[in-house]
Amino acid sequence: MRDLLPFLTRIPVEGDFEKAREELWAFPLVALVSSALPTLVLYLRLPLSNVLALLALYFTIGLLHLDGLADWADGIMVTGDRERKIKAMKDLNTGIAGLFAVVMVLLLQVYSLRLVPFYALFLAELNSKLAMLLALATKKPLGRGLGAYFMEGMTGKGLLGGLIFYAILLVPLIVYDPNVLVSLLGLTFGGYAIKVALDNFGGINGDCLGAIAEITRAGTLAVMAFAWAYFGG
Repeated sequence: MRDLLPFLTRIPVEGDFEKAREELWAFPLVALVSSALPTLVLYLRLPLSNVLALLALYFTIGLLHLDGLADWADGIMVTGDRERKIKAMKDLNTGIAGLFAVVMVLLLQVYSLRLVPFYALFLAELNSKLAMLLALATKKPLGRGLGAYFMEGMTGKGLLGGLIFYAILLVPLIVYDPNVLVSLLGLTFGGYAIKVALDNFGGINGDCLGAIAEITRAGTLAVMAFAWAYFGG
């Protein structure tokens, strides 16, 4: 997992670029690290803990995924063929669609965190990392960037290992609170984002991976917030 951290977080550790794609099975384990600080903030119930937890999350993982979300949204909202959509996604300027997507994802998360248990952000990050792994498993790269590099190292064993670690991390929380099962619905948001990327661009690149990660996390928190607010979680 150590070699993945420089690519998925801002934690100052040295990673081996070549070994990173041999550790794709460890994507779910990264959620333990990326959610640690924001989960602590939520557990301590600090004033404005929902806002502080979100700031702690992005302090840990950086804003690269949010930037990818903005580019992804700009691309899918453009009318025309795939070439035009890909060009819009790669444009350095952020359009109104990208700005709207980022604002909505941030709002969904910050308001959802007021309604969910302190461990919800860990579950959301766990889903987010698994969704990224599932996206890599499509083996449909777009361009020759980091996404394509990781896809080249994606194997059936890597996917199976990721699923096993996902289950290992999820089951204890299900035993603690069976209502945690509702968090699995959050993966549908990731699956839909993967489908939208493939339909619009014909493949997946780093921007798409960032969008998938952000949409899955926000979707998971929103689903859990709805469940806890209306069904007593």
